[in-house]
Amino acid sequence: VGLRHDLAADGEQALALAGRQAYALILMDMKMEGMDGIDATRRIRRLPGYRATPIVAVTANAFAGDREQCLRAGMDDYLAKPVNRDQLFATIHKWLTVRSPA
Repeated sequence: VGLRHDLAADGEQALALAGRQAYALILMDMKMEGMDGIDATRRIRRLPGYRATPIVAVTANAFAGDREQCLRAGMDDYLAKPVNRDQLFATIHKWLTVRSPA
C-alpha cells in the first residue's frame, strides 16, 4: 500500500502523537485503556490542523447507535471488527482521495 503509519497504545498516546505531527488520516480504536476513542477524538479535533482530518472508528462494537455515537464525537466513518483487508483499504482510499486536491 505504501503508507507510513504510527501506532498508539492508548488514547493519551494518540493525542500526544497528533500533537507532535500532522496525520492525513487517523484510524481510532474505540476501546483502549485509559482514554477511549471517543474522548481521544474529541481532544484531537481541538488540536490545530485537525478539524478536517478524517478519523475512522475501528471497533468491535456493532450495536445500534454505536456508529452514530462515533459520528457525534467527530469521527468521519466507522468500521466494525473484524475488518477485512479490502474493506480497510477501500476506506483509507476513500478518505485520502476526499482530501486530495482535484
